[in-house]
Amino acid sequence: MARDQIDMTPLQSRDELVAWLEAGIKPPSEFRIGTEHEKTPFTLEGRQPVPYEGARGIGALLEGMQLLLGWEPIMERGNIIGLYDVTGGGAISLEPGGQFELSGAPVENVHQTQSELMAHLAQVREIATPLGIGFLGLGMTPSWSREQIPVMPKGRYKIMTNYMPKVGQYGIDMMYRTCTVQTNLDFSSEADMVKKLRVSIALQPVATALFANSPFTEGKPNGFLSFRSEIWRDTDNARSGMLPWVFEDGMGFERWVDYALDVPMYFVKRGDTYIDVAGSSFRAFFEGRNNSLPGERPTLSDWANHLSTIFPEVRLKRYLEMRGADGVPWGRLPALPAFWVGLLYDDESLNAAWDLVSHWTAQERQALRDDVPRFGFKARIKDRYLFEIAKECLKLSHAGLRRRNRADHSGRDESRHLEPLERILESGRTPAEEMLDKFNGEWGGSVEPVYQEYAF
Repeated sequence: MARDQIDMTPLQSRDELVAWLEAGIKPPSEFRIGTEHEKTPFTLEGRQPVPYEGARGIGALLEGMQLLLGWEPIMERGNIIGLYDVTGGGAISLEPGGQFELSGAPVENVHQTQSELMAHLAQVREIATPLGIGFLGLGMTPSWSREQIPVMPKGRYKIMTNYMPKVGQYGIDMMYRTCTVQTNLDFSSEADMVKKLRVSIALQPVATALFANSPFTEGKPNGFLSFRSEIWRDTDNARSGMLPWVFEDGMGFERWVDYALDVPMYFVKRGDTYIDVAGSSFRAFFEGRNNSLPGERPTLSDWANHLSTIFPEVRLKRYLEMRGADGVPWGRLPALPAFWVGLLYDDESLNAAWDLVSHWTAQERQALRDDVPRFGFKARIKDRYLFEIAKECLKLSHAGLRRRNRADHSGRDESRHLEPLERILESGRTPAEEMLDKFNGEWGGSVEPVYQEYAF
């Protein structure tokens, strides 16, 4: 989420929290696609992390982007920390270790996602190249230690950095060393939301395998295909995971609100100040029992900000956010929205996808999710390899995109954006396995070549 929400109306009842989520319901004619991707900046010379400060730092990059684009700067305590496109709705923001995120505008089809991406990369290159900055498309930084990575000047990250080690071993790595691509999709009713949420949670491991792209830590293979996905298994289990209760009877907006009320908060924002309330639940705040803000009641802004600090495999806000994929090189980015749009925005494919996963138990879904970071396509559920399920999902997605029939300027539908995934399935290997083969072969046991081959 690029900007912290600003609506300082104090909340009176739980119904308002439910209503806030329900306001996301849209008719299918108004369904949009939002794609967010992160990439790791590195110095072209020496391939080091890029600090915020200095003439060739991230701050200078954002200032250059602001001059080029004319977007509204997002400031915090005198530092530029992001940009916002007032007309289109897109935004650029910084992750804790300087990972550069484009939150795309809501668009109507995947072709527009690709056009937006190409424009963004051209703009970023124009400013970054003279500053000696390149960008890497991997799920995790392949060669740097935690200590090497600079900290961006955002108040919320300071609070999270202090809290993370208390609740899991990998939270700091998640913040400072990982990158993702995710897509945000709409729903037309509460029932439609529930169905899409269930299907996409169950199938998130498929996306994790197809996009698995983080096999290196500090210059060596780490034993995983998606170490980014493994990191999420021990970051903060109170706010992440496979949400087994979503599959129980009675699931709906209210159930999500009750879950979110009990997730520990990180911060409350008042003016320009982030107040550290880490570990205390939203429910306590709602009841006026927050020790840092005694007697004070939360606002809708506080609620929106809190929902953006919950990190399950699929997240509900006023849309659904697919969160299972590693960051990848630019040519593969549009494949993620294409994959999920084909499955979830076509009723026939959505129903078929539900048939595929509806008989899986919570334990089976969890075991698949636990195995996929290490085994990729070789993970199993019931008596099937994930590879077979991925092939089936890609077929359903392809058919859904064909039926959607949104043509580009040369008459091709959105299924063409699945081509990188089709090539992966033809090879039978995840991108990470391909990279490990290179590491053990032509790269001669060095990760340095990734800075050329997997750069944007």
